Amino acid sequence: MGCGMISEEYLKNMIEKFSILDVVGCCDLDAEKATACAQQFGMEYMTMDEICADPTIEIVVNLSAPPAHYAIIKNLLLHGKNVYSEKTLTVDLSEAKELVELADEKGLYLGVAPDTFLGSSVQTARHAVKAGMIGKVTSCKAQVLRDRRILAQVVPFTTKLGCGIGFDVGIYYLTALLSILGPIELAAGFYAQNVHEDEHNDPSKPNYEEKYSVNSETIMSAAVRFSSGVLGTMMFNSDGIFPEQSELMLCGTEGVLTMGNPNDFGGKVYLQAKGNENRIELPCIYGFSGNERGLGVAEMAWAIRSKRPCRANKEMAYHALDVLHGIIESCQTSQFKKIDSSFRCMPPLPSGYLDENYYGANQESALR
Repeated sequence: MGCGMISEEYLKNMIEKFSILDVVGCCDLDAEKATACAQQFGMEYMTMDEICADPTIEIVVNLSAPPAHYAIIKNLLLHGKNVYSEKTLTVDLSEAKELVELADEKGLYLGVAPDTFLGSSVQTARHAVKAGMIGKVTSCKAQVLRDRRILAQVVPFTTKLGCGIGFDVGIYYLTALLSILGPIELAAGFYAQNVHEDEHNDPSKPNYEEKYSVNSETIMSAAVRFSSGVLGTMMFNSDGIFPEQSELMLCGTEGVLTMGNPNDFGGKVYLQAKGNENRIELPCIYGFSGNERGLGVAEMAWAIRSKRPCRANKEMAYHALDVLHGIIESCQTSQFKKIDSSFRCMPPLPSGYLDENYYGANQESALR
């Protein structure tokens, strides 16, 4: 559902990498775009009504822009479909809560990106924490710098309210930390809702010098306290430059872990142990280190077959959205914001499934 720029990566991976998935059709408001997509990947162009009426379709993957998520997901759930959606769950927090409750009421799965925390980098870091390599975790740091002006020319929804730097990109960093450290209980935030008129500045694009409005936060900064007692800082800044600058760090009593960009599935993980000047690269013992968009869909499909919860689940997604909205509310009220929602940390993926050529089972076996 949604044949935009991210759909090609999803479709290629879902068709070629995961045996559990049988992709049969696509849909978009732009019928011409959907038809071209269907022809490219050898599947059927379908309308929303046709998808909802087809009893053989078990999962619908929602790749629409966030402002459209609520209506699409609700309609699919009401028609008995399991849904996996791109981030964030919705723009509005109350609508997200409604969808979580509806999925529970219907007994349906609702999975939500980002699923990059299932990749080799975050899974390796999670293993290192569990193994005590950095002792007791005491603090964490997440930071990203990018240029919203370049992004606005190719993904214009990032200028809309509820789709700014925290919700569009910060969500990757936040989800990575949540998957390792568990839920957050308190947030104090600052943000710059840089509402103004701008213009596209790339002369090679057809929209060069075209005016547009920026209605989303361009900088979001926060201090948070996890329920475990770990303290964290976050700085998400889109009033910067490309190439993107990324930092994701866990600090403990016996060492420091530094992860790769959580917008990717892979990336090197470094450990600097107490008393050592140099950091070392930890060996990767987990699969899914490349372009793995669609991994969360496959993991959810295996969860459905195994009758177990999925890892990229609605509870963690709702909590992440609750934290982001809490940061904004804290800024508006100049008070700490208590985060009432929570979630249960799911087990990590099994280690050892390094790639499709690994001797023995392939990496998809880790999802069963």
